[in-house]
Amino acid sequence: MTAGDHPPKPFLIRHAAGDGGRLNAPSAQRNQAPIVEALARALADAGHGATPLRALEIASGTGQHAAAFAAAFPAIRWQPSDIDPLALASIAAWRADAGLSNLAEPIRLDLLEPDWTSAIGAPLDLMVAINLLHISPWQVTQSFLAGAKALLAPGGIAFVYGCFIRDGDWVSASNRAFDESLRSRDPSWGARDTADVTAEAVRHGLIVRDIVVMPANNTAMVFALQG
Repeated sequence: MTAGDHPPKPFLIRHAAGDGGRLNAPSAQRNQAPIVEALARALADAGHGATPLRALEIASGTGQHAAAFAAAFPAIRWQPSDIDPLALASIAAWRADAGLSNLAEPIRLDLLEPDWTSAIGAPLDLMVAINLLHISPWQVTQSFLAGAKALLAPGGIAFVYGCFIRDGDWVSASNRAFDESLRSRDPSWGARDTADVTAEAVRHGLIVRDIVVMPANNTAMVFALQG
């Protein structure tokens, strides 16, 4: 994203409380365990249960998830990232507090820069984006999926989580209201339809391995790069 654009996750970052540089978002704390469980299942289904892996998290936000992922999956080398300086500082603070050798220093990534993948050494085994696609322009979704094609090893996984419309189904009235709230802040934001994301993924050589119903009317989508 270029200067002047809204950063991803403005609600999470701007309204998170902090202690010693570690920002803490209640929603990240609540959804942490279900996301870890869904990730573990996706990795096991792909045959990556105990294999050392390289993972990139896009828009890591406060850093709470990065620290939780690194603790839950010690065989995975996690690379957190964000565009927001406040987020990068918080991620670094969570990393320092966690003291985990498999959690790398956060890096700045802007998915609207055409060469953003050049900052990442390929191949990766896993790419993760939590609560990003609905709080960013559609071009970010396109760039994430194009990046998955460029960076993932054959059979590698891209995992996204957030508020989705499931093939035309809003899932809940609260999801529709959330979408309206997002679009009132920025018309380029909004809940994405799994059908649209799937079509874009296929265009980039990815297949949908799973669409997972998550708590609080959220959804996870699991993609794999075809070998």
